[in-house]
Amino acid sequence: MPPQARKYDGSYAPWRHQPMKGLFILYQVLTAFVRIPYWALLAIPRGLRPRKSWSWSRTINLQLIRHLTLMSQTVGPIRVSPSYLALVPGIGYHGVWVQPVSSEHIVGKLKTWASAAGVSPVKLPGYWLHKSGSTIEGEAPLMPGEKIIYALHGGAYTRLSAHPSDPTAGIARGLLDKVDSVHRTFTIEYRLSSTKPYPEEHPFPTALLDALTGYNYLVNTLHIPPSDILVEGDSAGGNLALALTRYLVEHPIAALPPPALLLLLSPWCDLGTSHTHPGSSFYTCRKSDYITINSNTSVYAIAAFTGPFGLGASEINPYISPASVHAADVSFAGFPPTFISAGGAEILLDSIRTLHKKMAKDMGDAKVEYLEAEDGVHDFLVFDGGWHEPERTDTLTAIAKWVAVESS
Repeated sequence: MPPQARKYDGSYAPWRHQPMKGLFILYQVLTAFVRIPYWALLAIPRGLRPRKSWSWSRTINLQLIRHLTLMSQTVGPIRVSPSYLALVPGIGYHGVWVQPVSSEHIVGKLKTWASAAGVSPVKLPGYWLHKSGSTIEGEAPLMPGEKIIYALHGGAYTRLSAHPSDPTAGIARGLLDKVDSVHRTFTIEYRLSSTKPYPEEHPFPTALLDALTGYNYLVNTLHIPPSDILVEGDSAGGNLALALTRYLVEHPIAALPPPALLLLLSPWCDLGTSHTHPGSSFYTCRKSDYITINSNTSVYAIAAFTGPFGLGASEINPYISPASVHAADVSFAGFPPTFISAGGAEILLDSIRTLHKKMAKDMGDAKVEYLEAEDGVHDFLVFDGGWHEPERTDTLTAIAKWVAVESS
């Protein structure tokens, strides 16, 4: 099936300016006193819940998150997140400035794409998060047997942050709690993409350059052996983790060997249209997931990310859509052992299953661990408030066992 025609007309966040933004948010707050009780009543009969197996509280939480997501498509970001422009200090974590990766490490296709997009590496904030009770300094040498998680956050390449206050930090906290050999995680504040009606900036491969900057910091500044690094990414961060690993595998650089392990959590692995046909999880899981990528405003993220390369790049470029059935000559040979987590209730499910099949075919079943939480929504490991159990704890426990086995 040929790629479907898709366009972006620049109409994202039509009420982003004041006073319309303020009035819209005020309206949402006032009507919440009607909307939430309505949701609560509607969720009482199990037959009216997105999934009969879901609890009442999970159903309400899903509705709230979905509604906030839809609000942001109308007014733009509701929550202002830290960005690459400043290091934001705080208690319970350690922030550092990371120097840009050397141009000598930018080769091949990445060098060509960076030149075409007019982007280059810059100095970036990075954040260390520690296991509860740990006394290890953020940049201290590794302890015997210690592993480092290099975490790349999600957010469709257009929102959220690497900062420990970000919702995606719930994943790092969960991994620190469950994985015995991991005492620290490191995140890089990669630059976010944007396009009309906002300034057109930081398109692909900006995030890949920034991910490379963070990896270079771990390997060549702190001298952490790649054999002790686990690269983790959730949602768009999973896409970025795949791209970073692909670059390190396809362009062998003596100073930057690939990481030991790869952890992909609800990876956004097909930004194109090859998994959006009727009957796919894109349609069948719409009511049981909180992300919506079918409307014109949702194409904003893909248009912002692909930038000058156009939406067509999301169909065929393996660094952008490695699970796309339209992408030719996509190989995962040489990738490190990989753990893939997916939610059985998320709209990206079919594309993640395709990714799993492709990786297992090229790497061998023994090197690809796949776990699908039957009732899990997209990126459910983010939710550390207890409402997405037992899937969250079960998955974190499985990851901990996998890390222990692969590290032995």
